[in-house]
Amino acid sequence: MTDSPLQKNNFRCFHRLRVRWAEVDMQKIVFNAHYLMYIDTAVADYWRALAVPYESAMQALGGDIFVKKASMEYFASARYDDVLDIGVRCERVGNSSMQFVAGVFAGEQLLVRGELLYVFANPHSQKAMPVPVALRNLFEQFESGQQMTQLQVGDWSSLGTACSAVRTAVFVQEQGIPAEMEWDAADALAVHALVCNGLGQGLATGRLLQHAPGVGRIGRMAVLRVLRGGNLGQGVLSALTHAAQACGDHELILHAQTSALGFYAKAGFTPRGAGFEEAGIPHIEMFKILSTTRAKL
Repeated sequence: MTDSPLQKNNFRCFHRLRVRWAEVDMQKIVFNAHYLMYIDTAVADYWRALAVPYESAMQALGGDIFVKKASMEYFASARYDDVLDIGVRCERVGNSSMQFVAGVFAGEQLLVRGELLYVFANPHSQKAMPVPVALRNLFEQFESGQQMTQLQVGDWSSLGTACSAVRTAVFVQEQGIPAEMEWDAADALAVHALVCNGLGQGLATGRLLQHAPGVGRIGRMAVLRVLRGGNLGQGVLSALTHAAQACGDHELILHAQTSALGFYAKAGFTPRGAGFEEAGIPHIEMFKILSTTRAKL
């Protein structure tokens, strides 16, 4: 075993996990093959850090990514119940290849260094193809610390196509709400917020309607399942709140799915009244009092 210059601050993306009993061998240390699984799990988080829903993104790019080579170098061992941080970064992009470097850390100590060589290829023939420029740009932007999403506020005519795709994926396909219940004439009157990634894919959306004089109503809040937990919904909610303030609203209301009550509570919304069902899903009304000072969009 030799020393490695790889350090924790070399990475921008980490996946944290706790070693499970089933991953420890007869030497009471993590069995060597599990580290590759740890790294592969962290790679999935890397795609989320790029704000990329992997499957639909690869379809849009016309290819897929296949592992060509994987190598591991071991420096120390992890044990049962250790908390590990697995860092991943894109080291180099060639014509059709992408080299990723990973580090498995216990605190600041490097336990394992891994390298994965991927090839961008035709998903059917698995023949190599050039890495698309759009994908190269995503790697460069993330590794240089740039923002990976863009938030837009506008009307249905400009944002409707992308908003519709997100809402269809979340409400119709995931939650099973009938399509005829999802669409209404209010979309044409609403202010819409949309978060997109570097490929132009819609990731999160919501809308703002005028419920009554001085009262705005937020609805149709949706975030793609694979990217939840990344503050995309928070960005949409904040943008719509500012839009309501800019219109002079003094109060916001919304019908929250009860599973999302904690999310809205953190944003300052308070439950009001008894629970009820919409489209067969438990909801509760929530409200928030806004500052009387008009905000600028």
